[in-house]
Amino acid sequence: MNGASRFSIVGGRLIDPGNDIDRLADVHVADGRIVAIGAPPTNFRAEQTHDASGKVVCPGLIDLCARLREPGAEQKGTIASETQAAAASGITTLCVQPDTNPVIDTPADAELIRRRAKQVASARVLSVGALTLNLDGEQLTEMAALMDAGCVALSDGGVPIDNTRVIRRVMEYAATFDILCMLHPMDSNLRDGGCAHEGAVSTRLGLPGIPEAAETVAVARNLALAAHTGSRLHLRGLSCATAAVMLRRARHDRVRVSADVAAHQLFLTEMDIDGFDSSCHVIPPLRTVADREGLRNAVAVGAITAISSDHQPHEGDAKLLPFPETEPGISSLETLLPLTLKLVDEGVLELAPALACLTSGPADILGLGAGRLHVGSVADICVFDPNTNWRLNVDDMLSKSHSTPFLGWEFRGQVQQTFFEGRLTFERKR
Repeated sequence: MNGASRFSIVGGRLIDPGNDIDRLADVHVADGRIVAIGAPPTNFRAEQTHDASGKVVCPGLIDLCARLREPGAEQKGTIASETQAAAASGITTLCVQPDTNPVIDTPADAELIRRRAKQVASARVLSVGALTLNLDGEQLTEMAALMDAGCVALSDGGVPIDNTRVIRRVMEYAATFDILCMLHPMDSNLRDGGCAHEGAVSTRLGLPGIPEAAETVAVARNLALAAHTGSRLHLRGLSCATAAVMLRRARHDRVRVSADVAAHQLFLTEMDIDGFDSSCHVIPPLRTVADREGLRNAVAVGAITAISSDHQPHEGDAKLLPFPETEPGISSLETLLPLTLKLVDEGVLELAPALACLTSGPADILGLGAGRLHVGSVADICVFDPNTNWRLNVDDMLSKSHSTPFLGWEFRGQVQQTFFEGRLTFERKR
């Protein structure tokens, strides 16, 4: 979907947390960039005007963790299908993890995704490269070369590096080039094949559990090594309150650490897997009510500065086996903004700080100049109606995967238009 190269979005409530803007203001765009906010420039003539009265205009959303499945698992999702779902959700930038097939562990692999995204994507696709070859946790990749090839960070890709000596070498290398390391905090020996939170529910259902310590031990180790090496550490997808407390302490001690939380962890708990509901099989697992509240508090006080989708699309058959044998992960691009707005409705966050967790927060973690709207910036813009009530159903989902525990949930706030680099990539039908 395309649009005029010169257009104005008028009458909307402009909320740009990164620039501390929250007021009624028009936005004027020419050739993919914002040329004015407020009054149009002299001699500016819009080819098209979009009425945003009663709506919120904000920077396009940035998702720190999404699997698009291409290359290697196109039966689950493709760059084309999943970025269409992203555009319908106001997301203009997605960071893809390195656990594709082939793994993003060479510059050629990163270039492959960049070229494919340029051909078919409805959003910006940024590669996160692998820290070790084939994600095997042993031999380091050419980390600097991956960054030179356009990767925005390097990660373990959800496959924990168990060897502490290797993690130290990774962080020392990363510190030399100021590379951001995204680590999923999980001790695989303590996980030991578990598939649910180790607690009352997993015991009653007879499911192998994953103790909270599997996360907190890894968090403690990673924080200690980040402090020792001076490297930039990002804790990807926290799931327990104790880890959030450890994060706050480390940030107070000026360790260079940031963290995000998946939106579903702020709403669901271990009780939602009751009945062996495989749509709630996620890793890290859904934990206790106290953990959920601890994560919400960490977001509210600014310790966790980004909310991600942790989008992991699957074909239907992947969720039809007995719970421990189903593939973990949910289709979650289309619930990222609605769930974040639900935090506002429930009084956890005000609207501007909530949007910061989807825009300037993740941009600052990555060191990008995105996530803000100002003169000269790329016109990545989300327009949503904060008062529209709607229900999530399969027929309206654009992702190739429909596996989500939020089917049937009622939400308030819905994306109306998305502009990516000044192009209209989504517009909701009236």
